Amino acid sequence: MITPNHIPAHLSPDVGPWPDELWSKELAGAARDVKTLLNAVQVHPQNLQYPADTSAKFQLLVPRGFIARMRKGDADDPLLKQVLPTLEERKASNEFTRDPLAETDPAQGFMKTPSLLQKYQGRVLLITTPGCAINCRYCFRREFPYTQHRPKGHQEALASIAADPSIDEVILSGGDPLLLSDKQLSQLLNAIESIPHIQRIRIHSRIPIVLPERITRGLMDALERCRCQMVLVAHTNHPQELNDATARALACLKHSQITLLNQSVLLRGINADVTTLAELSKKLFAQGVLPYYLHLTDHVAGTEHFFIGDDEAREIYAQLQRLLPGYLLPKLVREQPGQASKTLMY
Repeated sequence: MITPNHIPAHLSPDVGPWPDELWSKELAGAARDVKTLLNAVQVHPQNLQYPADTSAKFQLLVPRGFIARMRKGDADDPLLKQVLPTLEERKASNEFTRDPLAETDPAQGFMKTPSLLQKYQGRVLLITTPGCAINCRYCFRREFPYTQHRPKGHQEALASIAADPSIDEVILSGGDPLLLSDKQLSQLLNAIESIPHIQRIRIHSRIPIVLPERITRGLMDALERCRCQMVLVAHTNHPQELNDATARALACLKHSQITLLNQSVLLRGINADVTTLAELSKKLFAQGVLPYYLHLTDHVAGTEHFFIGDDEAREIYAQLQRLLPGYLLPKLVREQPGQASKTLMY
C-alpha cells in the first residue's frame, strides 16, 4: 500500500490502489447505447450538432466514471464528443480508409506473426486484446481484424521476438492491454522478460484515465516484479479528463517505478486550440506524466469530422511552443506507412 508520504498533498486522502474486484464491476456498468449516455449527461438529442447514430457498427462504450466528468446539459462537451457516435461517421471519402496505416497490408510486411507488428527498428508491438474500456470515435484501429490476431498465449509472437536479438523493446497494445486480468498480464510480462535481449516493456493504455479503478495491488505487483524497464504511455486528450481519481491511479503507477508518458490526438472540436493543449500539458505534469506525442489524426474511415490539416496543426503548435517550456511540449507527429519513425510535423 502506498503511504501518504508518497502522495502529493493535493490528492484525496483515499489513496493507494483500488480493490481487485471493483474495476470489472465499473466496466460492466458502462454505458453501451446512445440513450443511456445522453440521459446520463442530460443532453437532449435535438441539441446535438450532428444526429446521434443509434445503430453504429463501432459500438458505444463509456465507463460511468468518465461520464461523470462531462458537463451536464452541454451537447458540445469535449468528452462527450469523443465517445458519442454520430451520423457524421457515415460520411464516405476515398481518402479515409479502414486501414490507413497499412498495418495488415501484406505488401508492407508489418505483421510478423498473428498479433505481432514491427514498424520500426528495435521494437515490436504485441496486440494483446481486441477490446478497450472506452470506444473513442476517432480510433485508428476501429476496423482492425482482431479475430485474426488473437492466438492463445502469443507463443508464435514470443518465439519470433526471441529469435531476433535486434529487438530490445516490446510494446503492449490492443485494444487495451490493461483489460487483461492481473494474472494474465503477469504471465505475459514474465514470458517477455524471460527473453534476454528485451530491455524495455512499454504499455499503451487509456485505462488509467478512463477506468482508474483498474490500478489494483495485483497490477502494481505484476509491474514491480519486472526486471525490464517499464514505461506506460497514457492517452489523454483534454484536461477535463484528469481528476483526483486519475491522479491517484497515476501516483500508484509512479510508486511502482513506471515511467509515465502521455500521447494525445489533435481533434477538431475537442482540443484543437492552444489554451486547451497548454492546460492539458500542465495538468498532466502536475499528475506526474510527461507529455510525449501530439498525434495528427490518421485517415480512418468514419473520422473525417475530427481531422485537422497539417498547416492548421502547425499554426496551433507554433502558438503552443510560445506558451510552454520545452519539457511540457509534446512532439507534433504524424504516422506514415513505411517510414522509419513517426514524422515530425514542425
